[in-house]
Amino acid sequence: MFLNKRKIVLVGTGMVGMSFAYAALNQALCDELVLVDIDKKRAMGEAMDLNHGLAFSKASMKIYAGGYEDCADADLVAICAGVSQKPGESRLDLLRRNAKVFQSIVGPVVQSGFGGIFLVATNPVDIMTRVTYELSGFNSARVLGTGTTLDTARLRYLLGEYFSVDPRNVHAYVIGEHGDSEFVPWSQAMLATKSVRAICEHSGGKFSLEEVQGLSCQVRDAAQEIIAAKSATYYGIGMAMVRIVRAILSNENSVLTVSARLWGEYGQKDVYAGVPCIVNQGGIDRVLELLLEPQEQESFDASCGILRESYEGLKL
Repeated sequence: MFLNKRKIVLVGTGMVGMSFAYAALNQALCDELVLVDIDKKRAMGEAMDLNHGLAFSKASMKIYAGGYEDCADADLVAICAGVSQKPGESRLDLLRRNAKVFQSIVGPVVQSGFGGIFLVATNPVDIMTRVTYELSGFNSARVLGTGTTLDTARLRYLLGEYFSVDPRNVHAYVIGEHGDSEFVPWSQAMLATKSVRAICEHSGGKFSLEEVQGLSCQVRDAAQEIIAAKSATYYGIGMAMVRIVRAILSNENSVLTVSARLWGEYGQKDVYAGVPCIVNQGGIDRVLELLLEPQEQESFDASCGILRESYEGLKL
């Protein structure tokens, strides 16, 4: 890795990619940001637009449109490229088309001599992260996805609103698939050092565990609600990507629910899923295995089963 340079290559300059780039500029995330897109003219235009805002930013970034050869000395390659689902198209068909897109991306990145970390944001993110891992041949620690990082942030925001507490003091996680089978292990949800269950039980009726557990549905359905209102989601995931990249470039050892390959944790193997991980300059340092209750373990197993079945359906 080349951490003294803090160079990022962004592949895909759609709304998600550019939300990440804009947030990266405003937060002075890196020293060099390269935009790569199959539409080279668009990438050039986006780079120009961002550069014109440098005078208003605390960042002193070098921003330009480039190609896969620019990955050679990059610390991190963020992949936001992909195709959208067509009307009537099955999830598996969409996966197959996105797998072909990734074949055209990951190969050239690796061939450039890239030795950094892959961060994948393209949906369905857990499966596309596994595709990246398989195509790259990299150590799994250096291939991670955004996973349930945004879902966890949504959960903490809603819990903060419900309990009138700063979300940064809420310690609760969404794990499993970034999708319909994701779930919240409520046995592990805490406000500071007190469990959410205990707070509800001793609140004298002020707080309801049933209401709290209902928030998980709001988290799961948040993306569809946003899509119904404005056609797509991009700001939240762009900022989630910045948070993950900062943990990597700054060697933070932060706990984030990224999509990671499991090697026996939670009784699961050969699958990528969103789980709490310690993230640093090496990528995923290790998975933090939560003590799940039997019903929670069943939910996690079911979620991983869905992810495994979807990947195997690709027949790469």
